[in-house]
Amino acid sequence: MPTFANSKSKKTVRPNPYNLQKEQIMKKDLHPKGYRLVVFKDMSNGISFLSKSTAQSRETIKFEDGNEYPLIKLEISNTSHPFFTGKNMLVDTAGRIDKFKKRYEKKTK
Repeated sequence: MPTFANSKSKKTVRPNPYNLQKEQIMKKDLHPKGYRLVVFKDMSNGISFLSKSTAQSRETIKFEDGNEYPLIKLEISNTSHPFFTGKNMLVDTAGRIDKFKKRYEKKTK
């Protein structure tokens, strides 16, 4: 830290590492526009939930409230992920386990 030899007090001058100001100005047009209600469906257990998103989808689904919303399919969500459920569930998406077993059987023969 720089100190000044001619100064009477031996204060050190430190730069502000956080660049804090009294009034911070937010950047304009930072977040996307066009949020809409979308149904997210966990394909491993069939649970669906409604949320806002900008994700595009060609599929629609009729939700529990009777309205039709765009559908976003998820391979795994908080309802089926082992970290959130506390259970080690086997999720086979698109037959990946079968593909692996076939590939492994060919190499052992």
